[in-house]
Amino acid sequence: MTSSADAPRPPGRPRSVRADEAIVEATLDLLAEGSTIEAISVEAIAARAGVGKATIYRRWPGKNALLSDALRTLKGDPPQPAGGSVREDLITLVSAIGHHIDPRAAKIMPCLVPVVKRDPEQYALYQNIIEPRRAVMREVLRRGVRDGELRADLDVEVTMAMLTGPMLIQRVMNWNPDLDTTTLPEKVVDQVLDGITAR
Repeated sequence: MTSSADAPRPPGRPRSVRADEAIVEATLDLLAEGSTIEAISVEAIAARAGVGKATIYRRWPGKNALLSDALRTLKGDPPQPAGGSVREDLITLVSAIGHHIDPRAAKIMPCLVPVVKRDPEQYALYQNIIEPRRAVMREVLRRGVRDGELRADLDVEVTMAMLTGPMLIQRVMNWNPDLDTTTLPEKVVDQVLDGITAR
């Protein structure tokens, strides 16, 4: 999916990549410092980035488009499995769930939950960020079915929920402090595979 910031633009003075980065970084900094998605304003972002509001609106049609790009940047690209065994590829994907290199993500991502639940626009924004990750896992599972590794009657969507849920609740909420998140991805994958592997 092409982001709004990557959309074709009319001829004229080249856009400053440095300004783009400053605007995205300012957005993420404000969210990490406690600004809510609902309350954060283009004015505040512009002030933090050291640019005018017009500079932002030349790049993004509105606040939601900017937030979408900023949050997508925060999460990074979906992991790309090596294409080996279904087990190895699923461990790669499950290990990435709730794991972020950028320390701001630990403060920002949990705050999205209440907003996403009550605001349809923010829910759509969240889905735009998450769907590419689901698509990668979906293809690994479908490949497993095609190759005969997994059951032919596999419910792919339910299986993805079974693989994703434990990692999300543990990494976002630390649901059980006795669980080791470094070994949890492999254990989750093995438990799920025990029920979906072709016999």
